[in-house]
Amino acid sequence: MRVVVGTDSVHATAAICDYFERRAGDDDVRVVAAVPPGNEVARRDAAEALNVAGVRLAGDDVETELREGEPASALCEAAADVDADEIVVGETGSDAAGSTARTMLERASRPVVIVPVPDLE
Repeated sequence: MRVVVGTDSVHATAAICDYFERRAGDDDVRVVAAVPPGNEVARRDAAEALNVAGVRLAGDDVETELREGEPASALCEAAADVDADEIVVGETGSDAAGSTARTMLERASRPVVIVPVPDLE
């Protein structure tokens, strides 16, 4: 199965990696972090998140990619680029689904898996 994973933080990446460790399968995974143009703090956080994904998912077929742009659009484009079977994102918002996850549910042309991200204590 080809999977695109969206992340924006080390914390969300850790939760998503935990999900993949529990999941049975031989997935091809592309981890994508999308950042607004010119936002160096977001770029640094995204690079750290991609590094964690690369290390945690090293046994799988994993690629990482940093894109500039609005997260939901960038993830939909990445999924189309690799003809992904599904998109996996973390839910970090305080409502039922974070804003990126909610937008993905509305826009994506393929299944979206939302992984709960526990609150930092």
